Amino acid sequence: MKVYRHGDTYIAPKGSFFDGNVKIDGNFITPPETHIWGNVIVAGRLELGPGSTVGGSIEARSIVVGHDVRVKGPLRVQETATICDNACLHSVRAGGNITLRPGVRVGDVNSTETIFVYGRVTSERLFGRAVKVYGI
Repeated sequence: MKVYRHGDTYIAPKGSFFDGNVKIDGNFITPPETHIWGNVIVAGRLELGPGSTVGGSIEARSIVVGHDVRVKGPLRVQETATICDNACLHSVRAGGNITLRPGVRVGDVNSTETIFVYGRVTSERLFGRAVKVYGI
């Protein structure tokens, strides 16, 4: 699959799918409904478009997960993670703040900083320096 490059940012075209693992030495932006059947390793920031799927694990410096995204493996980020509405994830581990939006379904959530929960989420365990819940 061809990926476009703009500086240190790589952008997948609309309708992209990746049959295997993806490794990017920079930032990576995917459009809606991108499908990656393996693991994803991004040296910088990863922005997963709405309705995307990842069949394996994800490693990145920071991440924004769009609404209705499905990730079957663990998500590990060095800095911040934002998980948008109705995303379904195996687990999240971050070195910075984690933001969970309404409708998120996730296993364990671990942060060395604060976990912000907006609305109702489903999680097995929230573990962080602080957990702040808004609007339930």
